[in-house]
Amino acid sequence: MRQFSQACESIASTTKKLQKTALVADYLKSRTTEEAAASAVFLSGRPFPAWEETTLQTGGRTLWQIVGELSGKEEGELTGAYRRRGDLGDVAREVLPTAPGQGLQLLEVEVIFRQIAAARGPASKTALLRDLVQRATPLEAKYIIKIVTGDLRIGLKESLVEEGIAKAYASPLPEVQRANMLLGDIGLTIRLAAEGKLAEARMRLFHPLGFMLASPIDSPEEALSYFPDPIVEDKYDGIRAQAHVSAGEVKLFSRTRDEITESFLELPGALAGLPQDAIFDGEIVAWDYARGQARPFTFLQQRLGRKRVSERMQQEIPVAYLVFDVLYVAGDLLIDRTLRERTRILDDLLAAERIVHHEVTDSRRNTGQTTLQFGEVKETVAASLIRAPAFRATTPAELEELFTAAQARGNEGLMIKDLTSRYTPGKRGKSWLKMKRELATLDVVVTAVEYGHGKRIGVLSDYTFAVRNGDRLVNIGKAYSGLTDAEIGEMTEWFLAHTVEDQGFRRVVEPKIVLEVAFNNMMRSDRHESGYTLRFPRIVRLRPDKLPQDADTIERAREIYERQQR
Repeated sequence: MRQFSQACESIASTTKKLQKTALVADYLKSRTTEEAAASAVFLSGRPFPAWEETTLQTGGRTLWQIVGELSGKEEGELTGAYRRRGDLGDVAREVLPTAPGQGLQLLEVEVIFRQIAAARGPASKTALLRDLVQRATPLEAKYIIKIVTGDLRIGLKESLVEEGIAKAYASPLPEVQRANMLLGDIGLTIRLAAEGKLAEARMRLFHPLGFMLASPIDSPEEALSYFPDPIVEDKYDGIRAQAHVSAGEVKLFSRTRDEITESFLELPGALAGLPQDAIFDGEIVAWDYARGQARPFTFLQQRLGRKRVSERMQQEIPVAYLVFDVLYVAGDLLIDRTLRERTRILDDLLAAERIVHHEVTDSRRNTGQTTLQFGEVKETVAASLIRAPAFRATTPAELEELFTAAQARGNEGLMIKDLTSRYTPGKRGKSWLKMKRELATLDVVVTAVEYGHGKRIGVLSDYTFAVRNGDRLVNIGKAYSGLTDAEIGEMTEWFLAHTVEDQGFRRVVEPKIVLEVAFNNMMRSDRHESGYTLRFPRIVRLRPDKLPQDADTIERAREIYERQQR
């Protein structure tokens, strides 16, 4: 573990991509294949391979308590160290004592991670973790904690680990990338590379692939400047989900690659009858079967984060899975096929499946596919697999018309896609575009600030803000993006000088700074005193021209919320 930690220190010390890759390659070559395989998983910021459902189930608070106990430091000293470092692993290296006999083998750490994952109850897990940290040197403890928390923070993405593997084992980088993508196991990828067998990697079902991402655009004209004859879909305000189907078994994965099947237990039944194994890309939405359209995200939100969803909630907030792409069918990975080809395959696959169809009420040209159209419902089921509607547009006016119609249906905007594009997992390019406009803006007052992470360590960059409720201010959200580094630096000085209560990492400040904040949606929430929270808030600008009494009111927030429910 000492060599691994020293390698991480060297990788963190440079900002040059080629140098980081070379350091990874040199380190991997110096290890046995088993050590290199475990190291690659750790270098990706994980205790276990990506495909595994295994988790440590230990929280940051537990780690904080362990570091505090082993260091003998008071809470205030730990808080001060965290404020300086912005990372618990770095704090551990600073405050933990050095003792004779410390030091761990890397493969030993891998075994203990699995013991922690298998342990039952928080007490037994904490005991194993405490013993692991205590036996480690302070430098080893730093990286053990970073791996446990899932963030090495050494400027090393998994793509650079892949490049290091290619360099270390003289393997073609595309073969390394493809094997890791199919297997979801960068350690197994190393074993195959070491044996010259990367081409033998096969798709592992129920391991989510990366999602293809879209780039934002501001206008129809900009969209058509990238490709002249796109396929156009509504952009739904739901949960992007990848569905894996095999022999009647179905699992759903979110964009963060977390399994979310238990939150939508009625959906597997709608997918299980497929005649072939498949992987779909689509969106889970709260669905209004009477009107044939998606409901606002606020409805779906009530079902998120629950281990079990009651039958009553399933009936009150029914969902649908709107499919717009297929990535795999019957042993054939389709991501290298064009969207036009994948569309045809998707339609053929769903042709015999029970799909909820709607009468066509929209005169715009569609793709000629069997698609859902908005209008009167012919069939109602508990949960549905729905082929997402797709249209064509060749002029800015047609795109604008589709955009207006999408928003009238309560959707965020449009997805605009190049029919010649391949599916590129985890990448954002100009083949898929998204056009949406913020719901509204609010003028709000900053009530509390927090220190940032990464490059924003040492500056107050995360702002909690409020609207007015009579003579009081009630919090409604939190944002950390939108201001320049220079503005954040200036505001940090102001907030430090106008702190009402220093809570360590967080400060309550004098409510005098007004911001204009944009957002995509407003939701009910018990987290804030206002009873609302903002989805995807972004600071538009500082408003030094406004006083706190000029900020927006809770009535204005309520008006926006009620308008979006219509």
